Amino acid sequence: MPLIIRWKSHFGHRPTDKTFLVRPIAQINRHPSKNRAPRSEEAGVIRTSRLDRQLRIAGWNQPALDRAKIGVVGDRDQLASLFVLSASALGINKLVVVAPELNKVLVEIAGKVNPVLDLTYIEGFYTHPAMDDLFKGCNLIVDLSHYGLANKLLLEKGFRERLPIVRGAGYRRDGVQGLNVFTYIRGREWQELHQLVCPNSLPAGHFDDAVYDMIIAGIALEEVKNLLMQQKISGGVITYERTAGGHDNQSKILVIGSGALGTFVGLGLAYSGFKRCTFMDPDVVEVTNLNRQVLLYNAIGHSKAETLSGRLNDLFGMRSSAEVGYFRRDTDLSPYDAVFDCVDNFETRIVLSEQCKDHGKVLISGGTSADAGQVVVYDPLKNGATPAELLGLYAIVNTRTAATPVRERASCTYQPDPSVVMTNQITAGFMVDSYRMLLDGQEVKNIFYDSTSSERI
Repeated sequence: MPLIIRWKSHFGHRPTDKTFLVRPIAQINRHPSKNRAPRSEEAGVIRTSRLDRQLRIAGWNQPALDRAKIGVVGDRDQLASLFVLSASALGINKLVVVAPELNKVLVEIAGKVNPVLDLTYIEGFYTHPAMDDLFKGCNLIVDLSHYGLANKLLLEKGFRERLPIVRGAGYRRDGVQGLNVFTYIRGREWQELHQLVCPNSLPAGHFDDAVYDMIIAGIALEEVKNLLMQQKISGGVITYERTAGGHDNQSKILVIGSGALGTFVGLGLAYSGFKRCTFMDPDVVEVTNLNRQVLLYNAIGHSKAETLSGRLNDLFGMRSSAEVGYFRRDTDLSPYDAVFDCVDNFETRIVLSEQCKDHGKVLISGGTSADAGQVVVYDPLKNGATPAELLGLYAIVNTRTAATPVRERASCTYQPDPSVVMTNQITAGFMVDSYRMLLDGQEVKNIFYDSTSSERI
């Protein structure tokens, strides 16, 4: 059960949700072991199975994540809560969060995804150096706030204590909107640091977009992982920016694939107000899915599509439906305005490209690996190359597929490719934002994300 401590800043506080356990901070610091769920041998086996796909990554150091204690400073938005959810899925077990609010639904999901999560939550704003002791013993701090006072205090703390600070935030100004993520370590006193300090010194209303929050949380977590595993961090400020605008959310959307990518696409669509979605997938949930398919907790053996649709309806207000089965050449696309490609085999992606082209449907195609992802958009009004053509999928499969091949259920058990939560949530966020841009009449460019490059995007 997550722990929440009431703390009143000079800017006030919101009453703590009654479903959470409230204890004095001294008790938590004195007896941390009492806050952690017992780790039986059986629970340890289940946890190892849950993390199996990331344990397959060359050079992966899960004990570095297990031992870590991460501080987080948040604001009145979804960003800190989304970071907590993703960090818990990755297997980071100890988090200390200072924020005026956390999303109850996302925090409860985090605890179900990772039953040994030890979350200490202090409700309020980070506004004074006297609060430094809240982060005692932390390996690093993730600053997701939108007020300059916290930004400056944390950068100063990072300089003074040689403590890494991962900074991430979204913004809208001068007709553009975007996001920045940067990792500060002592010695990086660059001119670009001014981009990371919010112009408002004190907590106030700020631009917030939950889809951008998904992307920021994923990129920030990638930086956290690299710091903890002593791997290469970004070479500068990671930036994504586009023309500010709105979008109509009345589209009827078909999402093919309800795994990690489909889960975060569904979450992003829900946050963007899209309600009429159908999720299609033939497979059932397995324990090895749970390090990244964060809405499929407690559903092992159940349909992915039905579980995802049900969770999005119950928890996020969608009115979605599910279809348990494969996408085939005769699948009816007429009810839909757009199709999101979240599948993991090239044959199906070729059929998707061909069918969307033939029927004049928008296709938002996403793909991920353990360290990269791409978003390729097909707009029938522009009659450009389809994702299958642009990505060279025909050459890869070396034959034009007449229909989706009949196969045994090729789930993650039988296709044990390395996979983590970050690239899936980042790519899904870009997929949803690309569609929103298309609806707003903006030019949409294909996006390629590479966590191993210095620029990332």
